[in-house]
Amino acid sequence: MADDKSKRGNADRRRVAGGEGYEVSYFAKKHGITKDQAEGLIKRIGNDRNKLNAAAEKLKK
Repeated sequence: MADDKSKRGNADRRRVAGGEGYEVSYFAKKHGITKDQAEGLIKRIGNDRNKLNAAAEKLKK
């Protein structure tokens, strides 16, 4: 959650909050990978959702 309540919008949708367990769990479940695999991807690639989605799809194959 953003600290500045006046900044609202979809900017956070482009990122996966690696420090938030529920977001990591959701990302892992969405792609059919383990939470540890999801955390590894976030550490390796960063928190850009599009890049993570692509990497998770490759990981499943």
